[in-house]
Amino acid sequence: MATVMQKIKDIEDEMARTQKNKATAHHLGLLKAKLAKLRRELLAPPSKGGAGAGEGFDVTKSGDARVGLVGFPSVGKSTLLNKLTGTFSEVASYEFTTLTCIPGVIMYRGAKIQVECILKA
Repeated sequence: MATVMQKIKDIEDEMARTQKNKATAHHLGLLKAKLAKLRRELLAPPSKGGAGAGEGFDVTKSGDARVGLVGFPSVGKSTLLNKLTGTFSEVASYEFTTLTCIPGVIMYRGAKIQVECILKA
């Protein structure tokens, strides 16, 4: 298996060999994207499991539309989410009770709408 440095060199060599014109613009763009991804990986290698102090997270998209509930702590975002979608998101009388995003889906006129709380500190 090739190392990251070898992959970067291979992509740079292919870019140097490829003529620059309209027909190859898409291919060169893909190569530049791969090169950027490898360089990012080289600077900050992906962590291997464990709970790290990450910056945000993604929720898998589902349904026809997505709605995010945004607001100050303890205003009822999770309670509204629980009532609308039937999911369970922990609710208590202190701030920052909900620490993870639990998406729910509601049906409205045949459309699936994903609802989730946007967590901001």
